[in-house]
Amino acid sequence: MDINIQNKVAQWLNGNYDAETVATLKQMQAGNPDELNDAFYRNLEFGTGGLRGIMGVGTNRMNKYTVGMATQGFSNYLKKAFPGEVKVAIAHDSRNNARYFAETVANVFAANGIKVFLFESLRPTPELSFTIRHLQCHGGVVLTASHNPKEYSGYKAYWNDGAQLVPPHDANVIREVENITSPDEVKWSGGEANITLIGKEIDLAYQQELLSLSINPDINKQQHDLKIVYTPIHGTGITQVPEVLLAYGFTNVNIVTEQATPDGNFPTVVYPNPEEAEAMSLGLKKARELDADILLGTDPDADRVGIAVKDLKGEWILLNGNQTGALLFNYIIEGRKRKGLAKPQDFVAKTVVTSDLIDVFAAKNNVNCYNVLTGFKWIADLIRRKEPQENFICGGEESYGYMIGNNVRDKDAVSSVAMICEMAAYARSQGKSLFEQLIDIYIQYGYYKEHLISITKKGMKGADEIAEMMRGYRENPPATINGSPVVTLFDYQLQQVKDIRTGEIKPLELPKSNVLQFLLEDGSKISARPSGTEPKIKFYFSVNAPLSDVAAFDDVTAILDRKIEGIIQDMHLK
Repeated sequence: MDINIQNKVAQWLNGNYDAETVATLKQMQAGNPDELNDAFYRNLEFGTGGLRGIMGVGTNRMNKYTVGMATQGFSNYLKKAFPGEVKVAIAHDSRNNARYFAETVANVFAANGIKVFLFESLRPTPELSFTIRHLQCHGGVVLTASHNPKEYSGYKAYWNDGAQLVPPHDANVIREVENITSPDEVKWSGGEANITLIGKEIDLAYQQELLSLSINPDINKQQHDLKIVYTPIHGTGITQVPEVLLAYGFTNVNIVTEQATPDGNFPTVVYPNPEEAEAMSLGLKKARELDADILLGTDPDADRVGIAVKDLKGEWILLNGNQTGALLFNYIIEGRKRKGLAKPQDFVAKTVVTSDLIDVFAAKNNVNCYNVLTGFKWIADLIRRKEPQENFICGGEESYGYMIGNNVRDKDAVSSVAMICEMAAYARSQGKSLFEQLIDIYIQYGYYKEHLISITKKGMKGADEIAEMMRGYRENPPATINGSPVVTLFDYQLQQVKDIRTGEIKPLELPKSNVLQFLLEDGSKISARPSGTEPKIKFYFSVNAPLSDVAAFDDVTAILDRKIEGIIQDMHLK
């Protein structure tokens, strides 16, 4: 066993840890050395989704001690950054131990003399972002592991603008956390009077904010009977989505009852992720039974949304995050123009692995579209840098996250559900389905088709394998992929763009990130990125072609599918 791991284990065995933790650790030593290695080979770090890991004993696990020590470090940094009174807000989702962790975090903050606003029960992550801004807090924490499997928990740290931590704050917090080497250094209790429970009054303020985003409230009233099926997939969406849809004017909302109750065991799904067809299967069943107009599902902390609609043949299909994003961005941009709401300084934002179709129609509508690294903290960082000279209207990423308006600084499935339903109501008022609306976008701007492959590599060995894959692509990039020459290499780690044909290198004006993108001569784009929150490496494929009319849709789809399959085969990813 690595000497560093041995030292960490010894610290936990001999330190001030509870008896149950010590007993579990001894069992792991005696019978499961691989699990012991994985539990201690690293410390949990803030990535694109904050602190996230499997619940259990160890420095690489979510438990009372890693959560408490992280909070002590965060407390220390907040008090340095904001002399005087410091205020934070805390929320949690439906996961097992989420309330326990939230109360642990609240107690540590409070013991450090920080004023704490703790939600009385589970709430969506985006509502926590809103609350930080609404109550003028200096920071916040939400206990969630988003769409990860049930054994995971997580800790997302937020700054005073309601966004997740970005440089220099993320590194500074990590440094402060690393300075906490023992649970003895954590102030665990003693400040309970600093904790205030919050609830309904914040819900109402949040709902009013989301209601102000509506572009066509008159259409919602006309189409109030739009037949909506919604599933919260055992998560926090149930606390807000039905009420917000009603406030928007929709009166025919049908909840998937089997998944309506918050439950950290997620009993009806393997992964509580609306990106997964399996997680949406009960919703699809209900949508077919009711002959609904649209199905929507949100993940456990209600920051991601997946949707299903009927295609041209009347068959239910799940849209991917790029397709939903294209529809949503297009609706907001065009809707603001129609209603006279558009401003010359409007801008939208998306991540570098999200469909370039959004760049295309934004440009043709004279709206600036900025590309940022993966993670909504970078969109929030962009908003902070651009305001007040430019006006943010919406942002999104291919992994089913969207942010509308300026007062929530993280992806928000609650506002997205409402706006998507409004978008469907508008399409219906024009005699169209959302799928027909999507094809209209393809005909006007080009048919962009995307695909994602995630390769899971668990544990310390898996992390090494992922690093080796990226090193190979970086040091020996392919000359051609699927018969098309690679013409441009975007290396976000080296912060450079290389023209393969001329050798010219230009700077890439984004923070360092371990992402590679290959742009091919035929317009295809392949991106490789290790996940910041899961033991995976992700490959994103984007191909495109003109679409002349609706009649050509199936044929062009087949051509683009074959091109994606050819790329995957050529890169030996299958």
